[in-house]
Amino acid sequence: MTEVPRSLLRRRSPPRTGGRLTLLDAFALAADGRVIDLPTPSRRLLAYLALQDRPLHRTYLAGALWLDSSEARAAGSLRSALWQIRRCGCELVEEDDHRLRLADSVRVDVRDAHEWAARVQDPAREIAADDVGAASDAAELLRDWYEDWVVLERERFRQLRAHALEVLSSRLVREGRFVEAIEVALAAVHNEPLRESAHRAVIGVHLAEGNRAEALRHYAYYRRLVTDRLGIEPSARMESLVRGR
Repeated sequence: MTEVPRSLLRRRSPPRTGGRLTLLDAFALAADGRVIDLPTPSRRLLAYLALQDRPLHRTYLAGALWLDSSEARAAGSLRSALWQIRRCGCELVEEDDHRLRLADSVRVDVRDAHEWAARVQDPAREIAADDVGAASDAAELLRDWYEDWVVLERERFRQLRAHALEVLSSRLVREGRFVEAIEVALAAVHNEPLRESAHRAVIGVHLAEGNRAEALRHYAYYRRLVTDRLGIEPSARMESLVRGR
């Protein structure tokens, strides 16, 4: 009988895999059916990498995430955060020539949302039912995080989603899909209650469907809202839309 090499009899460790990173609303990380709990510094590092579209040098990352520390201390904090990430047994961060990036195997909900926004705004792409359904998935980026870089990324995501909803509603109107168009337009208003272009999307759907009374009712609602909350009047563009000019 042929002897099996001892190397093949050794117990092999399961391959390291990626995971699912959630940044909308609250931070969460899961892989292989389990939730992975990480210290705050490691969470910050993963979130920062997930929101970038290119590898970042260690020195840059340390300075960006530990602004108030010396260069040596910031570098040490980065090494510690990386060590905590790698000890969880999943392939989450890749490094090449001192540059770090989130592993391709890690799915990130914010990146999925960016892909959705690009897809629904592309006139060459057909609007799928799932694209319309995703319009109601309102969420805020890292809701309870208040660092400057998070606030900036949160605003960027908010604007991206708001614009995508309005474009999607307009595209649905052009296709005569009024029920879906009004749902998306109302999602835009829910997402940004004081955003005039979102309210114009709602009014535009009503007018396209021939429901002028509904359009005027919503206009009156919006006018009261901005007058009471902001002390301003609707723009000339809104007035022209309502009056059909």
